[in-house]
Amino acid sequence: MLERRVVDGIAKQIHRQFPELAGREPSVRAQASAKRAGGATYLLTFRGRASTSEPRLARTVRVVADERGNVLKVTTSR
Repeated sequence: MLERRVVDGIAKQIHRQFPELAGREPSVRAQASAKRAGGATYLLTFRGRASTSEPRLARTVRVVADERGNVLKVTTSR
């Protein structure tokens, strides 16, 4: 599984990019079929609420990262 210090580093990057997710812990799952030359990849999912002029919207950010903490891909809901 992904080391805690690596998860904390990735979370710090995501919290800077998406401040509404600050303080939210991601769920972490290994991606079964995604083996790269550098090792396994992991999916980190952050869930939170974004404040807007309308009612608060649910925000989901999915991050694919390798075991060294390199972020390979970030996707987000609207």
